[in-house]
Amino acid sequence: MQVTRQRRMNEKAQISLFGRRVGRRATLVTAGIAVTLAVTGTAVAQTYQFGTQQVGQVTADGQVISDNQYIAPYGNRTVINDGKIMSSSVSPDGTHLAASVNDGGLALVVMDLGTGQVKQRVGNNAAADLRIPSNAVGQEGPTYSPDGSQLWLGQADGYTKFTVNPDGSVANPTSVKIPADGSKRALVGAAVFSADGSTVYSAVNGQNRVVAIDAATGAIEQSWTVGNAPRGMAMVGDKLYVSNEGGRPAKPGDTTLNSYGTQVPADLDTGATTTGTVSVIDLADPAAAVGSIDVGLHPTAVYAKKGAVFVTNTADNNVSVINTANDKVVQTIATQPWPEASVGYEPNAVTLTDDGHLLVTLGRANAVAVYRYTSPQEPASYVGLLPTDYFPSEITTVGKNVVVSNTRGIDARRPRSGGAHGTHDTTSSLTQFTLPDDSVIKSETAKVFKQNGWNGDSVSKGTGDAKPVPVPVKLGDPSTIKHVFLLVKENRTYDQVFGDMPQGNGDPSLLSYGENVTPNQHALAKQFGLYDNAYAIGTNSAEGHNWLMQADNPEYTESSAGEYVRSYATEDDALGHQKSGFIWTGAQAAGKTVRNYGEFHSVFRKPSGASWQNLYCDAKNMDATGQKTAYPIETGSPIPSLNKVSVPGFPAVDRSVPDVYRYEIWKQDFQKNGPANLNMLTFPNNHTGGPPNGPAQVADNDLAVGKVVDEISHSKYWKDSAIFVVEDDSQSGLDHVDGHRSPILVISPWAQHGKVDSRYYSQITMIRTIEQILGIHPMNQKDSAASPMRGAFTQNPDFTPFTALPNRVPLTDGLATPPDCGVDTPAPQNPSAEAVPSAKVPADQQAVAAKWDDWKSHQRMTGPNALLDYANPAQMDHFSWYEAHGWKKPYPGEDKIVAPEDVPGAYIPSAESDG
Repeated sequence: MQVTRQRRMNEKAQISLFGRRVGRRATLVTAGIAVTLAVTGTAVAQTYQFGTQQVGQVTADGQVISDNQYIAPYGNRTVINDGKIMSSSVSPDGTHLAASVNDGGLALVVMDLGTGQVKQRVGNNAAADLRIPSNAVGQEGPTYSPDGSQLWLGQADGYTKFTVNPDGSVANPTSVKIPADGSKRALVGAAVFSADGSTVYSAVNGQNRVVAIDAATGAIEQSWTVGNAPRGMAMVGDKLYVSNEGGRPAKPGDTTLNSYGTQVPADLDTGATTTGTVSVIDLADPAAAVGSIDVGLHPTAVYAKKGAVFVTNTADNNVSVINTANDKVVQTIATQPWPEASVGYEPNAVTLTDDGHLLVTLGRANAVAVYRYTSPQEPASYVGLLPTDYFPSEITTVGKNVVVSNTRGIDARRPRSGGAHGTHDTTSSLTQFTLPDDSVIKSETAKVFKQNGWNGDSVSKGTGDAKPVPVPVKLGDPSTIKHVFLLVKENRTYDQVFGDMPQGNGDPSLLSYGENVTPNQHALAKQFGLYDNAYAIGTNSAEGHNWLMQADNPEYTESSAGEYVRSYATEDDALGHQKSGFIWTGAQAAGKTVRNYGEFHSVFRKPSGASWQNLYCDAKNMDATGQKTAYPIETGSPIPSLNKVSVPGFPAVDRSVPDVYRYEIWKQDFQKNGPANLNMLTFPNNHTGGPPNGPAQVADNDLAVGKVVDEISHSKYWKDSAIFVVEDDSQSGLDHVDGHRSPILVISPWAQHGKVDSRYYSQITMIRTIEQILGIHPMNQKDSAASPMRGAFTQNPDFTPFTALPNRVPLTDGLATPPDCGVDTPAPQNPSAEAVPSAKVPADQQAVAAKWDDWKSHQRMTGPNALLDYANPAQMDHFSWYEAHGWKKPYPGEDKIVAPEDVPGAYIPSAESDG
C-alpha cells in the first residue's frame, strides 16, 4: 500500500512535456507531504525520499547533496569556501588546525579553532596571504613538529616547510626535496616527527619507501623499503608503523596489476588489490629487517594510543587493532553499520578519546562510528553513528572537543557572482562537538540511516517467476527489457544543453548548446521525456567514470585529488578499484553478456595519417559503402575482465577522433553481432577541445547519439531495449540549480513519453536501474540504497522509432585545414531557436582569441598523450563559452572577454592536478 501511494505521488511530479510550467525557474521545489509519506515506511525509503527536492535545498531531513544523501551534521559547522580539505592536523597546543586543500586555488589554510574561522590562506594564488610555487598536495598531512614551531606540507616532490608564528599563522616557506626515482616522484604520504623534533620520517608513497629527513637541513639520512604505496604512519616508542595501501610486494605466482609503475597483487576480474599490510620499522636498529603485519584492504589512517595501533582498512570496511607489545592484530572492528551491503562505507580516520570512545569516520556514509573501547584484547562494542558533513576524512580530539574535517563540506556550493554553480565551486567544512551520551548517539544513528536511505528492504531478491515488467521490483525477476545501452558523454550541465526548453526548469542565459547545436537530444527529450532534476556526482572525469562504472568514487581517488600525479583516471591503477568489482563484472556474475565500446579504456594508439579530417572522411565512406575503416585503431584496458568484453578498434578519449567515426565502428559491430545484455559506449566529443570548434564538436556528438538511437530503434532489438544517455560529469559549465545537474535521457519503448520528470535522480539511481533490469547485484552501499527509476518507465510500450535529425552546425567548423572530402554542409537552423554564431572571430576579439588558440595547443586535448581533463577547469569553461557564443558574450558574471591568464580561477592547479 505504501509503495502504491508513493507511486501515485511520484506520477503527480510529472506533467505533459507540452504543458505549461509555472514558477519553476529559479525556484526550489519542496516535495512537502510526499516526502513525509515516502520515508515513513521502510519499503520505499531510499531515494524516493527526495521527491522533487533539488541539490542545495535545505529540508527537515537536511540539505540535499548530489550523491543521494542528506547532510545535517551533529555539532557546530564552519564552511570553508577555499576548496576541498584533503587532510588536516591540529597544532600541539590545540588552538589551530592546518588543512591541505584542493580545487580552490590554494594548498593550505590555517584555521583558528576558537573562532572557527580561516586565519591564513597559502598557495599559488594572487589572493593567498602567503605565496608558494605549487598547489599540489598529497593524501596525508600537514604535520606539526612536537613543539609546534614547524609545519610540513606534503607535496608531489617532497615538502614545503614553514615556520609557525606565535599567532598560529605560518611563514618562511622552504622547499624540502625528495629526488625522483626514475619516473617515480616522491608523492609523499604521512610524516611523523621524532620526539625531539630533529628528524622527520616520511612515507614516500610514489617510491614504496620510508625516509628519515634531517628537520634542520632537509637531508635524507636513512631509507627503508616498505610495501606498496605507503600512506599512513604512527610512532610508538622506537617503532614506526606504516600502512601500505597497495599491500605487500608481489610474489612469484601472484596475479598483479599496475599502480604507478609497480605491479601489485590484484584480482584480474575486479581489478582491485588483494592484500593490505602495515610495515614495522625498528628505529633503534635501523639496519634490521622491516617487519610486516597483514591487515585489511587499502589500509589508510594509522593512529596509536594506549598500547594499540588502529588501522582503517578502507576497502574492507573495518579497523585492525594491533597490540604494540607483540605486533599482532588482536581484533578487527567492523564498520558496516547497515547489514544490507558489506562494502562502500570507507572508514578513513580514527581517534580514541580519553574516556574510552573509539571514533571512526566513514567517508561515504557521512558519519562518525562510535565504539566503546577498553584495551587491545577486549572487543570494542558498537554504540552508534553521528552525522557529519559530506565525506569526513579526518578526526581528532582537543580535550573533550571532537574536530572533524569534511572533504566536500556542503557540496559544490561556493558562492559565485551571478548565483549559478559549477562542480569546481567546491567547499569543505569543520564540524566540532562534545561527544554526547549513548542515548543521543543512538537517536542520531537513526538520522544517519535516514540521510543515507538505508532500509531493510533495499535489495530483495525475487523468485524469477514474476510477470515481466520494465524495472522489476525484486532483483532477478524478469524484465521486459533485455538489452541495455549505457552511453556516456562528457561534461555538460542541464542549462548548457536544455536551458532553452521552456517546459523544464532551465535558465536560457546559461545556454551554450541549444536546439540548433543539439537537435537530436532536444528531439529525444521531447519524445522520451525531459529530466530536469538529475545529477552527475563527480567533480571531473576521474571521479565521474568511477561513479558510473563502480557506483562510487573510491576513497583512493577521492583522497588523491590534491595532486593526481599517481593516477588521474584510475583505469590503469589497481588502487582505484573497489573489491566488489564493476558494473560489467556484476553483469557477468548475473549470467549476462557485455560489450564495451571504449568506456574505461586507457590504451589508445592511432595509425599514421589518422587525423580528425581523415577519420571524418573515413566515417563518410564507411557510411556510404559499408567498408571497414581505413585506419584501424588500437585500444584497450589494463583490466583483463574489461578487455575480454571490449570491441577492438573503438576509440577511447582522444578528441581528434570524430564521434561520427565512433558511431560507424559501433554500427558495424552492432549489425554484425547484435547487442549484448549490457552495452557500454563512450562518446566524449561534447567535452570540446578538439580540432573543430566547440559547437561543431557538440554537434558531432549530438549527431552520433541520434544515429545510435536511430539504428537501435529501427532494429529488431528495439522492442526490448533501453538506452541511458548520461554525462560522466558536468564540470565544464554553469547551472542555476546546481553545477552537478546534468542532462540525461532514458530512451526505450518502455520509457515514459512526452513528460517532464522533475523527481530527483542521479548517476547512482541510473546505475541501480540498470542493475535491477539485468538482475545485477548492487556493488556497494550507495547503489544498494538507491531507488531504481521505476517512474521513468511504463508498462504500456510505445514502439515508435526515432529518426535522427541532421546536424545544423557544420561539423568541420573551426578546422585549420579542411578535410579532403570537403567541408560539411549542415541542415538549416531552426529560426525560432537560438542561432549558432559564426565560427569567424569578430575583428575586435581576434587578438584575445589568438591567445586562447596558443593556450589550447598546450592542453593535451588530442594526440597520443591526450587527457580528458588536463586543462585548467576555469580556463576550459571560459574557452568553451567564448566559442559557443561567437566571441561576443563575456562569461556569466563577468563584464568582458578575457585572455587565459586573466581568467578568475585560472590559478586552480592543472597539468598534474585537476581539470
